Amino acid sequence: MSYANSRIPTSAQACIHDGLAARLERHLSAPFRKPVAECNRIAFEQSLGGWNGVAPLILDAGCGVGHSTIQLARAYPDHWVIGIDQSADRLARRKPYPESLIPANLVFVRADLVDYWRLLESAGLRLARHYLLYPNPWPKIGHLGRRWHGHPVFPTLPRLGGVFECRTNWRVYVEELAFSLSRLLGQPVPWEVYLADSPLTPFERKYRDSGQTLYRLAIPIDSGDTRPPHHLPDPPHDFLHR
Repeated sequence: MSYANSRIPTSAQACIHDGLAARLERHLSAPFRKPVAECNRIAFEQSLGGWNGVAPLILDAGCGVGHSTIQLARAYPDHWVIGIDQSADRLARRKPYPESLIPANLVFVRADLVDYWRLLESAGLRLARHYLLYPNPWPKIGHLGRRWHGHPVFPTLPRLGGVFECRTNWRVYVEELAFSLSRLLGQPVPWEVYLADSPLTPFERKYRDSGQTLYRLAIPIDSGDTRPPHHLPDPPHDFLHR
């Protein structure tokens, strides 16, 4: 199998999901009450154990093997960088970086993002930067609820503030994410085609070298009330933010 042969996600869904607006409204109208697992509380405390309480926080959400976390820690040496993933196996595969080359201003933690995001908010912590790099797109039409913007935890994300950045290789994902954030923030949310000259993740390098078009959404977010003032309309089929 050759290296640069990655496929673009295929789906019968070619535009924003018809049910996204209603799903957002439902998630905003009722608090998300799923109990937080004790193991995630412990992981949350461990992730802040080396933090001095002053350095700005960066979250690499779903960091995988952690290459992006390491690069972010090097790029922002005065920040505390947290790489979180639910897979212990992925976190253990930080090659080609031995422990001696891991920056001192980062920590890797195994935890469920659904709980971790809510623990950040309940602790009153706000992020300086928040990365969601190539999340699983769940491209089947029936998988909307598995995409982060279709999940009940999604309203928590903008309340964490900071510069929020997502990258993906599926255009529908960035369109839906931009639509969802625009409804929560009450402002247009742009996205762009992205040229990954210096890939942050192995996936990004593979997608780029496969000749795929990559997309990026990056927006500074105030961590205030993100509830919309009124009923959310259905998205038009041709909704695009460029």
